[in-house]
Amino acid sequence: MNLKNIVTVIGVHAEGEVGRVITGGVIAPRADSMFERQQLIQEKQDWLRTMLLSDPRGSVNAAVNLVTPPIDREADFGMIVIESDYYPPMSGSNLMCTVTAVLETGMVPMQTPITELVVDTPAGLVRVRAECEDGKCRRVTFHNVPAFVMHRSQAIEVPGLGTLTLDVSYGGMIYAIVDAAALGFALERSEARSLVEMGERIKLAAAEQLPSAHPLNPGIHTINMTLFAGPLEQRDGIKTSKNAVVVSPGRLDRSPCGTGSSARMALMHARGELAVGERFTHRSVLETEFHCQITGTAQVGSTPAVIPQISGRAWITGLSYYGADPQDPFPEGYRLNDTWFAC
Repeated sequence: MNLKNIVTVIGVHAEGEVGRVITGGVIAPRADSMFERQQLIQEKQDWLRTMLLSDPRGSVNAAVNLVTPPIDREADFGMIVIESDYYPPMSGSNLMCTVTAVLETGMVPMQTPITELVVDTPAGLVRVRAECEDGKCRRVTFHNVPAFVMHRSQAIEVPGLGTLTLDVSYGGMIYAIVDAAALGFALERSEARSLVEMGERIKLAAAEQLPSAHPLNPGIHTINMTLFAGPLEQRDGIKTSKNAVVVSPGRLDRSPCGTGSSARMALMHARGELAVGERFTHRSVLETEFHCQITGTAQVGSTPAVIPQISGRAWITGLSYYGADPQDPFPEGYRLNDTWFAC
């Protein structure tokens, strides 16, 4: 096998969302914080993203996660999330995938029945409680970084839609949150392509018209996701709702979306729809579920925030070694807009 840049990758999905985990072949750069490390990887090692996520080695429906040594002494390991077009500060489904991979492969010792971990992410420290049994990670529950509303009920102009009112909220990524039913969506599988097409248009317009930056880290800025929020209902006494998150350059998150759930709970709390300690079930277009609640409140600078708790499951799907033959004409991959929607 005549390959260069060989990278070891564990295949994982969390409630349907593919989040592959890089476990070998990459040396993370030295940095003073995980956010700085993320920026250095984006600047100097972006071949990882293009090689592993673009055709012919990757696909539009995947993300990858780089496991690194932690920088914060309190953390057990570090995690850099790499998506098709972005290096987001945090991702809930990718965290579930990464925790499951490092525990089930023995990279981090598994404790039964509960393994408690701290993960160092570019967004901050994330505290994890993993339920473990018979060598398996059965469920991952984490306290996310503080989530907060950035814009309430703002009108924007969207090409082809006209004036649209939406909210902007942060949950580890910055989301434009829109009412799915008001836009004619029931959030069914058959609507996936239409959701993607409209969601990308909304995101681009919102990002241009509603400047958004984290109050403590201006490097975290710009709306890069659209969340279509379904109606709230009661199921067995628990507030429940469906949602669909559009991931650029054009696909749906297959899971209920962890940072999206966090962002939506911050908005629900600001609206008086969800109290601290009240349970909330967020569902995906695949009908998979994240079990959520707000465990407390906080301040991010002068901005009121909530502490979200998200719980879900992940499963390992395989082990792969990726690299590029020196004579391969596509060592860093390519994209065509038959599958890469917005390319």
